Amino acid sequence: MPPTDSATTAEIVSQPECWQRAAAMAPAAAGQLPGEGERVAVVGCGTSWFMAQSYAALREQRGHGETDAFAASEFPFGRRYDRVLAITRSGTTTEVLRAAERLRAAGVPVTAITADPHTPVAAAVDQVVVLDFADERSVVQTRFATTALALLRAHLGEDLTRAVADLGPALAQDLPADLVAAEQFTFLGTGWTCGLAQEAALKMREAAGAWTESYPAMEYRHGPISITGPGRVAWVLGALPEGLAADVAGVGGRLEAGSAADGGGAALDPLADLVRVQRLAVAIAESRGYDPDRPRNLTRSVVLA
Repeated sequence: MPPTDSATTAEIVSQPECWQRAAAMAPAAAGQLPGEGERVAVVGCGTSWFMAQSYAALREQRGHGETDAFAASEFPFGRRYDRVLAITRSGTTTEVLRAAERLRAAGVPVTAITADPHTPVAAAVDQVVVLDFADERSVVQTRFATTALALLRAHLGEDLTRAVADLGPALAQDLPADLVAAEQFTFLGTGWTCGLAQEAALKMREAAGAWTESYPAMEYRHGPISITGPGRVAWVLGALPEGLAADVAGVGGRLEAGSAADGGGAALDPLADLVRVQRLAVAIAESRGYDPDRPRNLTRSVVLA
């Protein structure tokens, strides 16, 4: 697909620089982010909640401590945490602010990752990590969310060199016409990429109004595979579980995966593969005559009365 002049597209293609800046600032931000051994909860809404899920799984996987992720509106205030991390691009989302204020009143330290420090979240939390270079004009989040997760991955000790390099092909590869024309998408992940699968589905719904679902990859066989067929796509973010390619082929669906081979390692970093989904969401929106910068029924932040 040819490049577009939408703000969303401009923000998508700016992600290599954003991720590099996030990785570089990780050492300086370390004192504000969850420390090793702390019992941590991460909260957010929408895209930020899905980034929270991915970070929580990665943090536990790397042995840094017990980590839970919650939609801000569903936070279990009866549980004890050493620190709560809030992810909020706008810094104005009502559910995040209410949760942060209640937690601070109970004596729980709260850190926020946000794009704008001059918003109510700065007064509602103890510490703020600012990613103003990743802020967005768009309603639909792309670079802020991935940059926040890139920062957190670097904070966990990951070397993001490969992930940043993988953005090259993720941004340059043509999007096949049959993907843009597909009737339905099911996004699948394992471990920390389950959150990415949720986010991929959300991007397609928000930007393109597309019929999308998301599941843990091994749960796909337990019912969701029934929706797959000709003209429909099963997209795996990360490693492809053994036998799944044959299962998708058996029902006539198209498999899209970052894995080089069935059961093999990911050819693209999963977060870079998510960027391909962002591009696809914009392409589908434009093919349907929608404006990806002005999605239906959405605002940049949900502020409740």
